[in-house]
Amino acid sequence: MRKVTLSLALVISAGGLIAAPQANADTVFGVYAGAQTWKADTSGSFGSERSTSDFSFADDQQGSAYIAFEHPIPLFPNVKVRHNDLVTDGSQLLNEDFSFFGTNFAANSRVNYTADLSHTDYTLYYELFDNDLVSFDLGVTAKRVDGSIEVRGEQTLQGQSTDGWIPTLYSQLRVGIPATDLTLYGLANAVSIEDSKVEDYEFGVEYRPIENLAVDVNLQLGYRVFNVELDDLDGVYSNLEYKGPYLGIEFHF
Repeated sequence: MRKVTLSLALVISAGGLIAAPQANADTVFGVYAGAQTWKADTSGSFGSERSTSDFSFADDQQGSAYIAFEHPIPLFPNVKVRHNDLVTDGSQLLNEDFSFFGTNFAANSRVNYTADLSHTDYTLYYELFDNDLVSFDLGVTAKRVDGSIEVRGEQTLQGQSTDGWIPTLYSQLRVGIPATDLTLYGLANAVSIEDSKVEDYEFGVEYRPIENLAVDVNLQLGYRVFNVELDDLDGVYSNLEYKGPYLGIEFHF
């Protein structure tokens, strides 16, 4: 973890040095606010004490909302805060005995379960390029996970909260299509620490129906993939994947 923290610090320092001579970001303070609705197909496994089992999940509607502040001050990073709802549940007959934090669920019994990995991203980033055609952001994100996993049997119930921080590298690339109101973009938050891994990718296209001095409005259509492999986060082990299309809207003031 110390190595990862040092690496992230070096990325921020390097980003500041690169961004300093290219102070071509917004000449005034800018605010971005947006929201997305995401149809996520969920699959994978979870468990405790290094023992996990595969489970089937419903394809639930997820949501996220964010706000970002950008400024022209060299060396100081821009700030983005994004909350992601990530709650899904399911029900199935167990093929084998399953133990979750000391509670045993027998084979051939039905269990219901809910996985809540909702989290908030706190991102510091620099605009390394920012012009009418291409923009590229680089920085770091601290993911604050405040969720839980709950398993319910006919006569038993066991739940465990997951509360912790996960640092990731952050990048975003935007490429405008000349002579159109369309922009292609991709965003990534990813890190691998020992046996834990978080990968949060999205890519899509934006359409700008409104663009004036007061506000810009961007409509988004894209695809998002979120993989999370947890190795003993408050005793929880998981290998879950969420993926699917989303619709979004963004306002730039």
